[in-house]
Amino acid sequence: MTGMEAVGEVTAVGLGLMGRKLGDIVAYAGAPMGSYAEEQILPADKVVTVPSSIEPITAAAIMLKGMTAQFLVRRCFKLIKMKIIFGFLATILIVSLAPFSYASDPSPLQDFCVAVSDSAAAVFVNGKFCKNPNMVVADDFFLSGLNKPGNTSNAVGSWVTPVNVNQLAGLNTLGISAVRIDYAPYGLNPPHTHPRATEILVVLEGTLYVGFVTSNPANPALKNKLFTKYLNPGDVFVFPEGLIHFQFNVGKTNAVAFAGLSSQNPGVITIANAVFGSDPPINPAVLTKAFQVEKNVIDYLQAQFWTNIG
Repeated sequence: MTGMEAVGEVTAVGLGLMGRKLGDIVAYAGAPMGSYAEEQILPADKVVTVPSSIEPITAAAIMLKGMTAQFLVRRCFKLIKMKIIFGFLATILIVSLAPFSYASDPSPLQDFCVAVSDSAAAVFVNGKFCKNPNMVVADDFFLSGLNKPGNTSNAVGSWVTPVNVNQLAGLNTLGISAVRIDYAPYGLNPPHTHPRATEILVVLEGTLYVGFVTSNPANPALKNKLFTKYLNPGDVFVFPEGLIHFQFNVGKTNAVAFAGLSSQNPGVITIANAVFGSDPPINPAVLTKAFQVEKNVIDYLQAQFWTNIG
């Protein structure tokens, strides 16, 4: 059985063992191998107790990095009091934190982890309770219905049909999801952002005017830059993670697009809905100052019904 890092709960202790008790959360890295197993017998001196302030998933990720830092500052280069080591420590910090700077969901530690709500029949891996692998079936990785158009009879004239971990449990830990987007003539997928995912969109029917806006430039004298394109069937466009983007059907007929996103649960923030339709409402004094308009304009916008399109 492979695997060299793990966090788990103590379910049994050897006779006469001191310093460990049932229910303790412990972690280890290195020998013995076998961390992919559901249960494992370990020497007591090979594990450390995980403080309650540290999430198990975090502890599992930092054990080997902590050992690396200890080796570098205690054995490879023993630190001397008051010695200037800022550059050396910065290098260690960068190396240690590099795995946390992924632009998409972290890589899974096993073939799959089908999400399940029953924690009593599950294993905790990568932030979700996982269905027992022996109980996983093909339907856990299957979803039908994306051939059916979404209902675009709403104020913006579009509808998003998502396929993320909430609809397809087998997506859990796989770092990917998809959507179907339907547009009525002149329908709009309003300016929005996905805080956890890059999106790649392909048009199947119709003509779309699409675009995204960059984040605030370092030079305050410059403006956010807009990138736009007209897309026809077969055209592809990418919206970088976290940036505000939109799609607008410029044709007189319906349009259809599909998109892939680099997260099992990318999230969505529709800008107008979040700013003017929050519950409770944002204080109008904040918005009048931010948008440099009169209060009656803000009152009007907050009084509107803001549509969520899937």
